[in-house]
Amino acid sequence: MIPIKTPEQIERLRVAGRITALARKAAADAVHPGASTEDVDRAVRRTIEAHGAKPSFLGYGGFPASACVSINDEVIHGIPSPKRIIREGDIVKVDVGAYIGGMHGDCACTVPCGAVSEEAERLIAVTRQSFFEGIRFAREGFRISDISHAVQAYCEANGFSVVRDFVGHGVGEDLHESPEVPNFGRPGHGIRLQRGMVLAIEPMVNVGTYSVRVLPDGWTVKTRDGKLSAHYENTVAITDGEPEILTAIDGEVL
Repeated sequence: MIPIKTPEQIERLRVAGRITALARKAAADAVHPGASTEDVDRAVRRTIEAHGAKPSFLGYGGFPASACVSINDEVIHGIPSPKRIIREGDIVKVDVGAYIGGMHGDCACTVPCGAVSEEAERLIAVTRQSFFEGIRFAREGFRISDISHAVQAYCEANGFSVVRDFVGHGVGEDLHESPEVPNFGRPGHGIRLQRGMVLAIEPMVNVGTYSVRVLPDGWTVKTRDGKLSAHYENTVAITDGEPEILTAIDGEVL
């Protein structure tokens, strides 16, 4: 069953979403040459707790940190470590969530560390824009796969591939709710969108093959061919008009 949120629940999701967006910004600001992925995680946890919320990811399914921090060919779910040092030219994916008032926010971005390659810059830009291509269809009456197809079509038109093994999802009282929101597929399929649905839409985009593998730590996902990957995500509410990005700071989206 797909939860339909009330206006009061949407308001609580706005609060959670804003804190999550602040944590994403803190994570992005913490990325610099010589920083560790644990430094980024600490910045996320400090920000979330300073606003009276709890890190959604900490302890979720046994995950040991407050943020997922993934570098270069790591797609998602990288475990922060004091030994993992971020270097000039790396691209760093940060995925964060905050829980407050009985609701979760969920968002992610990919941050360049200093000067990065032209290919990496383009990958980051295309991944972010593919989210905005997708949410053009995050409206009442469209179907889930209309979002999915728009993301896939934009990425593939730019020469990249979209990950198949991991997808977006509903979000609210639980961090992961129905429905799944793939980043690929034919348009016109799946459930019809209704106001009150809240979705975490999150393109995961690779330079090479879309095939990925999970490392022995049981969390970190890497591209199978070792090429770069980028990730971008926001929590989005379906309304009676334009979709509302809930993971924003005073209307601005990172």
